[in-house]
Amino acid sequence: MDPAASFDALTTPLAWTAADGRLAGANAALARWLGVGSRRLPGLPLAALEADGERLAQWLAQASGDEAVRLRRLPLAFPGSEVARFADVALSPRDGGGWWLEAHPVDEFPGEDPALVLPGALSAALKGLAHELRNPLAGLKGAAQLLARRAEARLDNDEERELTALISSEVDRLAALLDRLLSPLPPRPHAPLNIHAVLERVLRLAENDAGWAVRLVRDYDPSLPELVGDDDRLTQALWNLVRNAIEAGAANVTLRTRAEHGVRIGDAAHALVLRLEIVDDGRGVPEALAERVFLPLVSGRAEGSGLGLALAQQVAREHRGSLAYRSRPGHTVFTLLLPMPLPIPEEGAN
Repeated sequence: MDPAASFDALTTPLAWTAADGRLAGANAALARWLGVGSRRLPGLPLAALEADGERLAQWLAQASGDEAVRLRRLPLAFPGSEVARFADVALSPRDGGGWWLEAHPVDEFPGEDPALVLPGALSAALKGLAHELRNPLAGLKGAAQLLARRAEARLDNDEERELTALISSEVDRLAALLDRLLSPLPPRPHAPLNIHAVLERVLRLAENDAGWAVRLVRDYDPSLPELVGDDDRLTQALWNLVRNAIEAGAANVTLRTRAEHGVRIGDAAHALVLRLEIVDDGRGVPEALAERVFLPLVSGRAEGSGLGLALAQQVAREHRGSLAYRSRPGHTVFTLLLPMPLPIPEEGAN
C-alpha cells in the first residue's frame, strides 16, 4: 500500500526514501510546506532538501541504517527555491532500507514568517546605525576640509593634498551609502567609466590601510574600452575584495584586467567581457565556508561582519556580471566578469 494514501490526512510533513537515499514519496503536508507539487518530490535525493550546509548529507553518509537522529533547525527548501524554511527533523530507519523523515516546522516568530521578519529587523538596525554615523562623518569631512586649506597654503605638499582629497571623497561616498539606507532611492543610471581609475582609487585606499606590509601589483590591460556602470558601487565591491585579501594575511595582492571575447555569464552570451582578477597569497578561504562564502553574515573572522562578499556579488549582479573564486592556502583568485560595450570602429577603418 502506498504510504501517501494514509499519510496525506496528517498535518505533520512526512517523507520517505528508498534504499538509495532518494525520495520515494511525501505526504501533502510536506509538499505544501515546501511550496511544490507532491509529484515533484519523488526521485529527489533526500540531502538535496537541505538549503544551506551539509548536516543532513553528512549524517546520511555516516548512518549505519539502524539508528535514529534529530537534527535541530535544519533549513529545508525545494532545490532552486529562494526561501528556506526551518524545521526540527527526525530521521528513522525504514523497513527494507531507506529512511523516514518527519519535519516539525520551527516558529520563532508566532504568526509571521521568519524569512519576512529577519530582513525587516536587519533593515531597521542598519537604519539606526546609519543615523548614528552621520555626525562622525560630518566631523571627518570638516577636518579634511581644514587640512586641505592648510595644505593649499603651502606649495610643496602635493601628497598631503592628495590624501585629504581622498579622505573627503571617501566621506562623501560613505555619506551617500548612509543616505541610501535611510531613504532608499532607485539605483542611479550607469555611466561610462574607466575601470583602471576605479582600481587606482581602491589601491590608494589599500596603501593607506596596509602601508608597506602588503605589496600591491598592477597588471592592467591599457587597451580596455570604457565600462558602463556605477563607479561608487564598483569601488565599494573591489575594496571589499582587496581588504579581504589583506586581512587574510596576504603579502602580495595583484589587480589584473583583461578583455575576453565570446563569454557566457549566466544565460546571456556577451561579445566582450572585462575579466578582473584579485589575486593574493594569503591564507585562503576556509574550507568550512567554501559553499557559503557569498551568503550574508558568513565570515571566517570573529570580528568580520560577513557582508563584504555578499555586497560584492550583489554589485556584480547589478552590472549583469558574475563573481566567483578559487582558493587554496597561498593562492586565492576572485574573478569579476562584467559585460563591456564593443568599441566603435574608427571612421574609415576596414
